[in-house]
Amino acid sequence: MSTVLPAPPTGTLRLRVERAGSGRSTAVGQYHAGALRVLRPHYPDASGQAVFTVVNPGGGYLGNDSYVLEYDGGAGSSALLTTQSATKVYRTPQGPARQHQRIRLGPGARLEYVPDQLIAYADAQYRQATDVELAAGASYLAAEIVTPGWSAGGEPFRYREVGLLTRIWLEGRLLLWDNLVLRPEAASPAGLGMLEGYSHCASLVAVHPGTGREQLELVRAAAAAFPDVHAGCSLLEGPGLVLRALAGSSGRLAGLVAAVGSCLRSAQTGQAPWDLRKY
Repeated sequence: MSTVLPAPPTGTLRLRVERAGSGRSTAVGQYHAGALRVLRPHYPDASGQAVFTVVNPGGGYLGNDSYVLEYDGGAGSSALLTTQSATKVYRTPQGPARQHQRIRLGPGARLEYVPDQLIAYADAQYRQATDVELAAGASYLAAEIVTPGWSAGGEPFRYREVGLLTRIWLEGRLLLWDNLVLRPEAASPAGLGMLEGYSHCASLVAVHPGTGREQLELVRAAAAAFPDVHAGCSLLEGPGLVLRALAGSSGRLAGLVAAVGSCLRSAQTGQAPWDLRKY
């Protein structure tokens, strides 16, 4: 009897970051295979935080593609992870494109994960699972923007499915289980109870020691500066908060995410707004 081995991932990236004696966070372990790469980090300020940019040389996700991204932040390390460009999901007749993200942060470690928008084109299926394990004192902020891709007929929702599952554990306790699923064929995302007439959506989650009412009000004040964006924010049952926002363009949501993220990092670490240079 022949054995059919599972196909290797289309792209794999593993990154281990630790804080050096100089105070800078540096990559001490790095592995990539297939259609994922990471650029050399840069350091935009004196905090020692490393900014890494993930690159997909293939240009887009196709049917049955699978990607694995693993990040391991050592105690006291600090990094910002972003992407070189938008994640584009094209037609997937062979089956959904998938991505599994595993993130582990040691005591006092910090990660800000701010990828460019996810664009789902006609007949695209995309499923993403993100599992985050946080040790005591760790800090995690992540944002995701979902955009419907261009279509010849001008219809805004031609993709078949976008599913984003996020699970966060803090010191072994489940802190957040969030499952966003958009299936336009089953129910129009623009309808009541879904995107409420808007075409683009964003999610942001922030976990940081001591997060409470004060930071919630900071986020709400930052969101109020975008009156054309429909946003809501609430506290988790733990040191964190979640923001969900709806708008008519990815640009407005990107501006909101940048404003909220910058306001939180200023309150938490005293750092200046993000400097997401792309090359």
